[in-house]
Amino acid sequence: MTFRRDARLDTSQVHDRRGMSTRTGVAAGGGLLAVIAVLVTLFMGGDPSQLMAGLNGETVGEQATNDLSEECRTGADANARDDCRIVGYVNSVQAYWGGVVQGYRMAPTTFYTEGVSTGCGYATSAVGPFYCPNDQSIYIDLGFFDELQNRFGAQGGPFAEAYVIAHEYGHHVQNLVGILQSAGQGAGAEGEAVRTELQADCFAGVWAYHAVATGYLEPITQEQVNQALDAAAAVGDDRIQEHLQGRVTPENWTHGSSVQRQTWFRVGYDTGDPNACDTFDADI
Repeated sequence: MTFRRDARLDTSQVHDRRGMSTRTGVAAGGGLLAVIAVLVTLFMGGDPSQLMAGLNGETVGEQATNDLSEECRTGADANARDDCRIVGYVNSVQAYWGGVVQGYRMAPTTFYTEGVSTGCGYATSAVGPFYCPNDQSIYIDLGFFDELQNRFGAQGGPFAEAYVIAHEYGHHVQNLVGILQSAGQGAGAEGEAVRTELQADCFAGVWAYHAVATGYLEPITQEQVNQALDAAAAVGDDRIQEHLQGRVTPENWTHGSSVQRQTWFRVGYDTGDPNACDTFDADI
């Protein structure tokens, strides 16, 4: 995806902690490890226990950040640098939802390497990108995009990255409007965990429909849409299970099949209407 060269990037929406050590402090009251795993569940189907390992009642203290403001100023920088490109996607996604969701609250995306402390516990890079409702933040090790291609066979491309980011912000929208709090945890192809993830896929498609109107992006091509659809298929539960365990067990699904994930991204992209993303009452 190509950014408008004159678009102004807002790096305050991204915290860059790559290469930095993690510091923790004792939490008042504790209880962070009781976060419902499915609501911060791993985008690529990783082990939720890894997400919340290591803190044992501790929460994140103050953490310094790198400064992207000198490197990521315009859309031209987003076209030239991978990290600036993610800043641009974050800006565009939040510009859209900020105009749609009443009382929208900005959610930062944090770049990290190896591990990071969050309001939901300590996460390693193995968990993939995720949204933590406790601190209303998205976390991502940018090496995930290489993993998506090398381990799970996605074609990659800039709009595959955009899909990942927009999916996680879909969870933020769900949190703000009360869907995450009310959604159930049941696994399985028809379970509420899958329905929650498919709605986030649909919300990602809705953003893609409106992305150009946010002022950051040039018109989207069919090739770019195909990159998103390919990424959605690569992280389908059936595809991942077949790759990791050699068989498909729908009763254990938490995110949806490749076809389901592609279908609901397409629903959002074709309609541009968040109201079309009611995966909880629809036949999925």
